Parts: sequence; C-alpha cells; structure tokens
Amino acid sequence: MSEGDHDLRRTDSGIEIKPLYTAKDLGTWNPATKLGLPGEAPYTRGIYPTMYRGKPWTMRQYAGFGTAEATNRRFKFLLDAGQTGLSCAFDLPTQMGYDSDHPRAEGEVGKVGVAIDSLADMRLLLDGLPLDKVTTSMTINSTGAILLLLYMLVGEENGVPPAKLRGTIQNDILKEYIARGTYIYPPRASMRIVTDIFSYCAEHLPNWNTISISGYHIREAGSTAVQEIAFTLSNAIAYVEAALSAGLDVDTFAPRLSFFWNGHNNLFEEVAKFRAARRMWWKIMDERFHANDERSKLLRFHTQTGGSTLTAQQPENNIVRVAIQALGAVLGGTQSLHTNGFDEALGLPTENAAKLALRTQQVIAYESGVTDTVDPLAGSYFIEQLTDQVEEAAWSYIEKIDGMGGSVAAIESGFIQDEIERAAYEYARSIDSGDRIIVGVNKFTEEGHPEAEVFPIDPALQLAQMERVRQVREERDNDAVQAALSDLESAVLGSSNILVPMKVALSRMATLGEVSDVLRKVMGIYEPVR
Repeated sequence: MSEGDHDLRRTDSGIEIKPLYTAKDLGTWNPATKLGLPGEAPYTRGIYPTMYRGKPWTMRQYAGFGTAEATNRRFKFLLDAGQTGLSCAFDLPTQMGYDSDHPRAEGEVGKVGVAIDSLADMRLLLDGLPLDKVTTSMTINSTGAILLLLYMLVGEENGVPPAKLRGTIQNDILKEYIARGTYIYPPRASMRIVTDIFSYCAEHLPNWNTISISGYHIREAGSTAVQEIAFTLSNAIAYVEAALSAGLDVDTFAPRLSFFWNGHNNLFEEVAKFRAARRMWWKIMDERFHANDERSKLLRFHTQTGGSTLTAQQPENNIVRVAIQALGAVLGGTQSLHTNGFDEALGLPTENAAKLALRTQQVIAYESGVTDTVDPLAGSYFIEQLTDQVEEAAWSYIEKIDGMGGSVAAIESGFIQDEIERAAYEYARSIDSGDRIIVGVNKFTEEGHPEAEVFPIDPALQLAQMERVRQVREERDNDAVQAALSDLESAVLGSSNILVPMKVALSRMATLGEVSDVLRKVMGIYEPVR
C-alpha cells in the first residue's frame, strides 16, 4: 500500500472519492446537455419544473399485516396522521397464489403482509377509504393481476369508476427471479401476464401505473447502487420490448411505467443514483424506443428507505439512518416516499414507529428547507462528477446484459444473480473486517440494552382467515365460478387478454388460489436451474 492509500475512500459501489473536487474534475462537462432545466430533457434535475415548490412528494407509508380489518385500521390511522397515499403489503401465501387454508400457507398467514383470499377480503381491506381521492400502491407481482382486479371490483361496487382509480401495482416479475423468489410461473410466461396488464389498464384503468420496476429488492439482496439502477433499467428494457412484441404502441403504455428505488446511507451516491437513472431512462426511451410522447421518457419513482440497513442492535439508531436515507431521496427528486419504522429489524412496525417514520418525512418537507428550490445540489463539482461516474458504470452493465440477449436471458443464465451475490459477499466481509463501520454493530457497541416493543401477531389469525375463505366457497354459486375459471383457462391457452375472464371469475367469488391454480396448470411452475 503506497503512502496515502490508507485514507482511500469509496462509495458503496466502489467509486473512489477524492478529498477535494474542483472545476477541473468536470473537464469539458456541459451543463446544457448533462443537466438542462427541471422538467426538461434529459431530466437530470427532476421531471417537473417546480418539483416540491409545487407540492411535496406523496408520503406513502407501507402497511399490511394480519387480517384485512387490521390493515384497514392501520390505513385509517396513517391517513389521520397526515399520510397522503396508501401502500399495501401482502402475506407470502397471497404473493405465491395460495389461499389461507392451503397446506403451504401454514404458519405464514398474515405474517409479512395482509392475507387476501377473495373479493370478500378486499372489501374489508378498503372499507370506508376514499378510493376516488387516495392513491394506492400494491406490492404484489406473481398474483398482481388478481389483486388489481379485486381493487377495481371494490371501486366499482362503491361507485368509483375505473378511470378515477389511481395507484400503482408492482407487477415486476423479473426482479423476483433475481432477488426475492416469490415467482410462480416461468419467466417468459410471466411476461405475458405483465403485458396483458399493460394492455388491460390502457383500456380500462387509464390512470393506474401498470408497473413499478423495482430496484428496491435488488438492493435488499445485496447489490450496489450502480447494480441497482443497471439491473432495474435492463429489466425495464425487457418489459418495453415484450410489450412492443405483443403489439402495443410504446406511447400507449410507457407513460404509466414507474420505478421503485432503495434509499441507502451513502447520501451523495444515492442522490447521484437517482439523478443518473432519470437521465439514463430518458435516453433509453428517446434513442432506443423512439417514444414520441414526452411522458414516456419520464422516470417517475417511489423510494423506500433501506430495510437491510436497519439493525436489531441499538434500534433507535435506525431513526437517524432512515432520516438520512429519506433526505437523499428528496434531494434526488423522488415522487413518493416510504420511511421504515426504526423497529423493523425486530418485526412489523408498531404504531408508534410508523408514526415517527411519517413524522420524519414531514420534518424534512416542512422544516429542513431542502424543498425550497429544485435540485439544490446541481452544479456541485462532486455531485456532477459522481452522477457521471454512476451512470458510466451502469451503462457498462447494461451493454453487457444486452450482449447476452437481454435481461431475461441474463437471469436465466444466472449472471445477474451472481453479480449481486458477489457484491453482497464483499459488503458483509467489509463489515466483518471492520473496514466498514456500522454503528452499534461493529463499533460503539453496548451490552444489555432494554428490550424494544415488538408488534404482536395473533396466532388465532390463521384459523379465522381459513374459516372466512371456506365460508366464501360455501355461499357462492360454485357452478358459475367453475364456468368462469374454465373461460379463464381457455384464454390462457389462447392469445386473448387473460384479465377479462379473470375479472369475471373474481366477481363470482373465485379465490386467489383457484385463479392461480388455473395459471399454474397451463403455464407451469418455474424451477430455477443453477
């Protein structure tokens, strides 16, 4: 190691940080082409001219646990506390297409999200909520079409026409094969569901964001910031190509695409990541896909603070981490934001932690002054150089993935998964060695801190949920359900949009598991080969 190397600093992506930045670091950097103005191409400075001077971002706190009734109460609690958008988590059986009384659901009902088995549950989940006024984000992928249609059906029952429903469905199946594992069907079959949702919403739900292309879970799996945007944008390219291959015009669906990013602790790299991603997406949609509608080129995104950064040791330290991560998202120009509860390394967030997380956003919005001007860090020698470096490294990954035949092929070969695993290993090793300091974990540790309050899960919940889904099956017209499921199977075997007969089946009280079983029967189940 040469003299001076002992003080070498790098971002989480391994980009070297110099002690000082000057105008010389930008060289021939041209603000006219690299920055532009807010609301103008290449959108580095934000997708709207006034950004938060016009209105703050949507404060969309994530909720979902236990029964539909319990989650409905949490939604109302958060709305009363000043939240401006809803965001719903679903339990693992719901994500994997199993009803609560299925043997594989045992022990998982209501654990990491709300259990939704049928239209009966969705009615309870949304009871009394102003669906024509709030926007709702649903974190659901393999069974996303089912949950979207259930939401639509409840809206119609309550007199809210589909055109007035606003929100986002995650519907990002590719990252499930990369990072989370809640896939059901093979990748190429799953892509058909994604594009059918695009087409259906273009006709029936024009104000619904049809996909939230997620870097969040890629980062949670251990990727770097550069990998997060590179792999996510590669997935986005695959979705656009699939939709075009299905005969859709790019400008009919691209304006409803949105993104979902992770917020981590390296403040300036996170800001650079958001700014670079916006510029890259504009270039992709303009030069690669030749979109004509300028809305097709806007990278609109939601941010959630990093769950994987939260520590069970000294959990109150997470309050500070969340505030830094939220600040980075705001300085980077997010359109909506979820801030994690400080106790989420221990369990689901308690009401106190959820309210404090929301208050963190409100303090940033109304007390910090960072919303008074658009893109306040623009022109910083450091920020602009770092934005360029993040972008350059991300393009390198995208070009490599393109050379493999695109994101689906790169996933099937295991390339993306292997890259994330390597990054996660290096990160863990840096903590173990002490090269990376995590306060309260490998430095400034304490012995015998008091037990934190943990959100309780009622063990009787699964029995009650099982009884409800059984009651639904007993009270419905089973012949009508079977006829609708048969029509759905014919659609899956053919080429028509599967959401049309799926909605009919769900309206007749077919369960999530029954609808998923039809798709499993025709599309098959994905078994990764590694």
